[in-house]
Amino acid sequence: MEKDLSLTKALRREFPALAYHTYFNYGGQGPLPRVAREAILAAFGRLDELGPFSNAVNPWVADQTRLTRQVMAQELGVDWQTITLTENVTAGCNTVLWGLPWQAGDHLLMSDSEHPGVIATVLELQRRYGISISRFPASQEDGWQTLGHYLQPNTRLVVLSHVLWNTGQVIPLPALPPLGKTLILVDGAQSVGDLPLQLTELNADFYAFTGHKWWCGPAGVGGLYVHPQALEQLQPTFIGWRSVTMDGAGEPTGWQPDGRRFEVATSSIPLYAGLRAAITLHQGVGGSRYRQIRHLSQYLWEGLQSLPNYRCLLSRPPESGLICFRYHPNPSPQIHQHLVEFLEREKILIRQLASPSCVRACVHYFTLPEEIDLLLDRLRAFPPV
Repeated sequence: MEKDLSLTKALRREFPALAYHTYFNYGGQGPLPRVAREAILAAFGRLDELGPFSNAVNPWVADQTRLTRQVMAQELGVDWQTITLTENVTAGCNTVLWGLPWQAGDHLLMSDSEHPGVIATVLELQRRYGISISRFPASQEDGWQTLGHYLQPNTRLVVLSHVLWNTGQVIPLPALPPLGKTLILVDGAQSVGDLPLQLTELNADFYAFTGHKWWCGPAGVGGLYVHPQALEQLQPTFIGWRSVTMDGAGEPTGWQPDGRRFEVATSSIPLYAGLRAAITLHQGVGGSRYRQIRHLSQYLWEGLQSLPNYRCLLSRPPESGLICFRYHPNPSPQIHQHLVEFLEREKILIRQLASPSCVRACVHYFTLPEEIDLLLDRLRAFPPV
């Protein structure tokens, strides 16, 4: 155990931000490791050497994008041609939501725990196309089991998160009821880098994810997995030179045959190098990192059970790195705001959530047990004024 802790402390030196804070906000944004920062700077240097816009730089840019898709695909257990490079989860979800051929009277079913960015897009679809919307109560523990009761003959799409961002509950995607011809879009914001994943085993048609949370990559790089059988059901909405094939005269001749058809145009290529470096750093730890996340989250959950003024939203130990809890007996937004501010003055960073009213702490595999002990100690000392 001491050897493992020694290795963890050595790894933590790769994350400069951890020297300044006791950090529990991996579900919002992960700290950038030193190796990723260096890879970004080296890539910018390479751009200078080749010429930021030149014939020489084009093969290098193509290699960077291909390698980034391949590294993502390796982590997710899929073929790299199924990966679209995006900016973040919301961009991936928008690609799917706007890319389906909606008709008035179609039905969209989503959980009651989706992110506001997804909810706002769905409401705009309803306004423009006259679709109907229902929500199933995933926020209730094991509420995912009710999903089948909300399906309708005209349900075109189900939208849900793999890990609920506001409770930490993991939805067991393989256990969902058969959906027939209904497609499923999964928000993977809190699962990629938090759970071991083989997307081909999850029955997902579309899986949107990002690199800046649990992968600890730079903000601005994410991805979208599109199942090969769902590819032709999705049409590009934003279109650019990366989306299309072209003839010798530069005229568009059709869509790219794979996930590239949903990409648009110029991106910050050095960020791709930074994300690959961050993922490679995690891969060096191996599959044990997921077991360690779960071990540490259970450690925090158990510690919270011993604090009379707090209640966890989940009645059993979490299966992800997100632990959501409330101040008891007054779980008001004002109390939770004061709690977050109190902890931040102590250089302990957690997050307040509005619905349900709670606070969220996230542990990663390199979180230290003594950091959790410190959080529990400060929670015990919080004056609820």
